Amino acid sequence: MSCVNAVVDCKYIGIEGTRINGVRLYQCMTSALNDAPDNATQPYVILIKQGRYYEKLNVTKPFITFIGEQRDQTVLTFDTASDTKKSDGTTYGTTGSASITVRARDFRAENLTIENSFDYPANAAKPSNDSTRLANAQAVALKTDTGNDRAIFKNINLMGYQDTLYVNAGRHYFTQCCICGKIDFIFGAGQAVFDDCDIVSRDRASATNNGWITAPSTHVSNAFGFLFIHSRLKKEHSTMADHSVALGRPWHPTTRLLDGTRAADPNAVGSVAFIHCWMDSHIAPNGWEPMAGKDKDGNPIWFDPADARFFEFASRGPGASTNDARRSLSEEVARNFTIDHVLSGWNPLTDASVEK
Repeated sequence: MSCVNAVVDCKYIGIEGTRINGVRLYQCMTSALNDAPDNATQPYVILIKQGRYYEKLNVTKPFITFIGEQRDQTVLTFDTASDTKKSDGTTYGTTGSASITVRARDFRAENLTIENSFDYPANAAKPSNDSTRLANAQAVALKTDTGNDRAIFKNINLMGYQDTLYVNAGRHYFTQCCICGKIDFIFGAGQAVFDDCDIVSRDRASATNNGWITAPSTHVSNAFGFLFIHSRLKKEHSTMADHSVALGRPWHPTTRLLDGTRAADPNAVGSVAFIHCWMDSHIAPNGWEPMAGKDKDGNPIWFDPADARFFEFASRGPGASTNDARRSLSEEVARNFTIDHVLSGWNPLTDASVEK
């Protein structure tokens, strides 16, 4: 790791940005980000001490690096959901709900937890006629957006329920991470490799439907979307119903068409591959499910997983299955699903410009 440029400690009570031995000290993450250089060409390292940091963060500067003191005890958190109201009375929407949004290249986070702490179970338990119940409870923990590229996440907890991780733009590498959720909790149009990660489905207490893991919206021009390699698909509780979680479904987000109308994006052809992954018994035998969108007249239309790019190779464990609905790659084709191919020529394991 490079030398530390700043330390954030929730117990610090001095003046924000005070330098001690050349290192700036802060109580809050926002102040540390504000003081970071605008156009760094090498990592600007922010060491984050143990504690909970309740802040909605936007990373808009390149080469920012977050290093937590301890993965489970260094927590970056916020609690907005899609229908949470802003001060002006409008709502955040799914895209604005993220606890952390990254819009700059060469971001890195290591050894910490990123969560959206919106109380999804408590909201779901409210009666439908309760005026405080949010109808749209999507709550993103981490989102990457336009401007992001070459993002690395190592030894990270990503915690949420619906829409936990929104990889919407750029290239990403996740390793030794734990990602938790229950509805479309890894989704978006970006390219991402999940290497040696735990993908944990949270229990909805349903006998038949405990959610979907992925919802990719990969643009048809991109050969690859999400690649899971040597990872483990786990369930939150041992009592979670068998065969009740799908590997994913094809998301066609609403977009503006050439004639000016809005409809499900026909160019979103989701891409997901699970290569050498272990799957627990909660994974459904059919693997994938359809997903609804809307045509330009607002009518529902369905997108079939057979028309997306959903594949597996060498899955194992009680949730593994090979059938017509779960297409298996040949060994020859599976060799093309490498880190550098999925990430369009970038391999964070061999790129000399990336700090290990």
